[in-house]
Formats: sequence, C-alpha cells, structure tokens
Amino acid sequence: MKRARVAYAGAVHEAVESNGDVKLDDGRLVKENEVVWLPPVNPRTVFALGLNYADHAKELDFQAPPEPLIFLKGPHAFVGHRGQSRRPAGAEYMHYECELAVVIGKKARHVKREEAYQYVKGYTIANDYAIRDYLENYFRPNLRVKNRDGCTPIGPWLTDAADITDPMNLALRTFVNGKLTQEGNTRDMVFGIRDLIEYLSRFMTLEENDIILTGTPEGLSDTAAGDIVVTEIEGIGRLENTVVSDEVFGIQEVKKEESHASHRGRIHEEH
Repeated sequence: MKRARVAYAGAVHEAVESNGDVKLDDGRLVKENEVVWLPPVNPRTVFALGLNYADHAKELDFQAPPEPLIFLKGPHAFVGHRGQSRRPAGAEYMHYECELAVVIGKKARHVKREEAYQYVKGYTIANDYAIRDYLENYFRPNLRVKNRDGCTPIGPWLTDAADITDPMNLALRTFVNGKLTQEGNTRDMVFGIRDLIEYLSRFMTLEENDIILTGTPEGLSDTAAGDIVVTEIEGIGRLENTVVSDEVFGIQEVKKEESHASHRGRIHEEH
C-alpha cells in the first residue's frame, strides 16, 4: 500500500493511493493535483549518507569510505511533492541527489543485520539538494550545504516495506526539465540498508519515523531557478520539485554568502 499526508479543503489528512487517485482518511476520493502534498511522515531523526555509491565517490574524486559517513538533517529541511526549493542568490553549484529514503517502523537497538528489515516501515523518495559552494569537507558536509529550509523534497508516497520485494535492486532516475540526467541502482550502495540499520543501532536507539537517506549515484549536474526536477525510484513513485529564486520568497538584494573558509580567515585576521 502507498500512504501519504496531504492537505485538502483546509485540513491535513492521512491518505492512501487508490487507482491513481488519493483516498482521504474520511473516505473522500480526490485527484492528485487537488491536494497539497506534505512529507509522508513527520521526520524524527534523519540520517543522511555521504559517498554511499562508489560511482558517486569516484565522480567527486574520492574513494568509497571504509565505514558509513553519516550526518544529520533538521526537520525544516523537508518539503513535500510539488514543493519549491530555493536557490540562494550567488550560489554557483546547486545539484539534486535522488535517494532512497528508509523509514523506520519501530524502536530498534542492537539490531542484527539479518533481522534489520523487520524494523523498516516503508520506503519513499528524497531529493537531497546540495549547494557545493559551502562544502568545507566532503567527509563532514556542513549545515549550509545540506540543511537549508526546504532543500530536501520527500515523498509523495510512503510505500509499505512488504510491497518492495528487494529494496537493494531498485532503479533510480533524475530528470531535469524532462531530460534524463542521473541513473543508477540501489544495488550499487557501498553500505546497504541492513548494514546501515545494524551500524546505527549499535550505539543509538532508532525510533519510528526516523529516516535514513541512503545516498545518491553518479550523474549530478547544476540546477537553475525555474528548473523542474523529477526524481523517481522503481516501485515507489515519482517526486517532483521546482527550483526557485530568492525573489519567489520575497528576498531582495541579498549578497552571496561567504564560504566557511573565507569566514574563518576573516576571524583569524580580526584576532
């Protein structure tokens, strides 16, 4: 089953997919374009993987890491299907990242690898935009690269884990303005879903609606304001998002943000 959270007629609803339409929790059946799409779950702790596809690491001129490279994302980073993501004025390189998002279904602690799938509620799609201008270190993506408000579209559907026979063999694709720009398969992850759940649960407790963003394959390219970006994963769905400028958010005449390195240098000069 595919599940969602949507806003319709002034209220927020749980919903399910019904023959291409959206069936609300009060029984009403509406069209997909009649609702406002929200993230399919309210994210709790969100873990994001860096360099978790060997081909992606290679295109960035890095080797695949010996253990998972994980950073956290705040809840305001997420926006629903058909939402907007802001490209800051002066940003030189803002790219998409099509990722399989794994949603935890129950409390997990010291999980054995062979039992890890028992703790998965379902799967959805995330597009984890990155602004490379502000990347301090590939092994420690800083806040301004990956945690901007609305920088991570997610959804539209949460597909039940039971409906995905093999989550480690799903095709991923990204289209920018209808052109295929990224293509990969979850089988090429460096650390698979079971590995990640086992790894994280060794030293911390995972809870229902925690999310693991499992990384992206090669094929990144810059995006511009006005671009329509579609990320899709086999068996799960199709997530659409529009990149917009500062002006859409009423932000005028903002200077380009300084990189971390230049800000650090100024502090040293002042002291």
